[in-house]
Amino acid sequence: MTEATPLTGTHRRAEPHPPEAALPGRRTHHPGTDPGPAPHPGDTAPTGSLPAGLLRTARPKQWVKNVLVVAAPAAAGQLFTVHALTELALVIALFTGCAAAVYLVNDARDAAADRAHPTKRHRPVAAGQVPVPVAYAVGGALAVLAPAVAAWLTTPAVAGLLTAYLGMQLAYCVSLKHVLVVDLVVVTTGFLMRAVVGGLALGIPLSRWFLITTGFGALFMVSAKRYSEAVQMAGTAGATRALLTEYTTGYLRFVWQLAAGVAVLGYCLWALEEGGVPHTSVLPWRQLSVVAFVLAVLRYAVFADRGTAGEPEEVVLGDRALALIGLAWLTMYGLAVADW
Repeated sequence: MTEATPLTGTHRRAEPHPPEAALPGRRTHHPGTDPGPAPHPGDTAPTGSLPAGLLRTARPKQWVKNVLVVAAPAAAGQLFTVHALTELALVIALFTGCAAAVYLVNDARDAAADRAHPTKRHRPVAAGQVPVPVAYAVGGALAVLAPAVAAWLTTPAVAGLLTAYLGMQLAYCVSLKHVLVVDLVVVTTGFLMRAVVGGLALGIPLSRWFLITTGFGALFMVSAKRYSEAVQMAGTAGATRALLTEYTTGYLRFVWQLAAGVAVLGYCLWALEEGGVPHTSVLPWRQLSVVAFVLAVLRYAVFADRGTAGEPEEVVLGDRALALIGLAWLTMYGLAVADW
C-alpha cells in the first residue's frame, strides 16, 4: 500500500502501525478473551506471609469485643477467683476462635465485592494474600473446633451458645445481612451473646436490667456504625454492603438515638433500684456511676453524629476523653459491686 508524500506528490510505501501491545500504557484485548478489570490506582502486589494474612483476617482489633464476656461475672462480684479467671479466659479464647471463623468465611464470600471497595480491597483475601479456598478451610476448621473444645472443657450451655452464635453469624454471611432490620438484630445479638456467655460459664443468674442495657447499648453502637458507613459511602461507588442503599440515614439516626435512650434508661433503673439490700459504702457509687455512663454515651454519640463511628473499636480505644470517662465509670462500677 502506498500513500502520497506531502509537497512532492510522489508515492512511498506506508509504514505499518506498531501493534497496540507495543504502545506504552495500552492494554490489548484479543477477540474471545476477557481482559479482566483494570487495576485500581495504587494497587500493589500482595505482600506478607500466609499466617500473617490469616491473622489480619481474624481482625485482632475486634477482639476487644470479647471483653464483654467478663461483664456479668464482674457485675455479680465473682470475677477475681482462680476458677472464674481460668474459665473466662477459656471462653474468651473460644469466642475469639468462633468470631475468626466467621470473619474468614465472610471475607472469602465477599472477596470479589471487596476488590471494588476503596479500603476493603486491602483485606488479605481480597488482595490475594490469603487464597479463597484457604480462608474457607481455616474458617470451617475453627467453626468445628471451637464448639467441640467448649463441649469438652466447659458447660453444655456454653457449647450450645457458641454453636448458636456460629449458626446465626454464618447465616448472616450467607443471607441475613441482606434483610432490612434483621441484619441489625443479628449483629446486636452477637454482642449480647458475648455478655451472656460469661454468666452461663459460671452459673450466674443474669439481671433483666443487665440484659436490657447490654442489648440496647450494642444496638446503639451497631446502628451508629451503619449510619457512619451510609454517610461515608453516600454518592460513591464501591459500597459492598448492599443494604446501605436501602436504609436512609434518617432511619439509622433514629435507631441509634432510640437505642441510646433505652440503654441509658435501663442503666438508670438498675442503678436506682435498691432491691431491699442495705448499702454500707462510703458514697452511693452505683447511683453516681449513672453520670459517667451517660457521659460515655453522649461522647460516643458525637462520633456517631459526625458519621465517624464506622469502626467502634477505634473510637473506644482512640479517643482519650472517652477512655477517661470509661475509666471513671469502671472505677465507680467496681466500687459499687465491692460495696466500698
